[in-house]
Amino acid sequence: MRMIGLAGWSGAGKTTLLRRLIPLLSKRGLEVSTLKHAHHSFDIDQPGKDSWEHRKAGAREVLVASSARWALMRELRSDAEPALPELLTHMSPVDLVLIEGFKGERHPKIEIHRTVNTKPLLYPDDPSIIAIASDVALPGLAIPLHHLDDIEAIADTVQSRAVETDAIDWAGWRDGLREKRGTAF
Repeated sequence: MRMIGLAGWSGAGKTTLLRRLIPLLSKRGLEVSTLKHAHHSFDIDQPGKDSWEHRKAGAREVLVASSARWALMRELRSDAEPALPELLTHMSPVDLVLIEGFKGERHPKIEIHRTVNTKPLLYPDDPSIIAIASDVALPGLAIPLHHLDDIEAIADTVQSRAVETDAIDWAGWRDGLREKRGTAF
């Protein structure tokens, strides 16, 4: 299974780009899945529904299934947030996994940059960024730059630069990057 990420600050357009990339990559014959990081507590369940009641009663996992889909929810309780490599092991094999967020991880990423955010580039401080998709020219880059609306070129980069999930050495990455930036992830 191959993977590549889209990383950038909140509001840069990662989800918008994914909504445009997925149909194009699927049209090219790829089976695509996504894995998204949320920076906050989230709930895919609704209060009052049976599965919500099961979780609130203390169930560690709740699997909900129908003829249209199934979803497994796992409560972490006091456990640490799982890292990206562990989360990938829970995914069914596909041709390509597109990862949204997880900007502090080691997988190859396309940085999504929008000037309206007024945030600094993650590149070049993050050596795992292999290209940038932006709404403005960024002269002097040592990596490919695509306009955010050039979906074909971005899809080409996704296909050519995605890597096998087991080809990444995850050991020590976050600690080294945290020390370099002086920030927590």
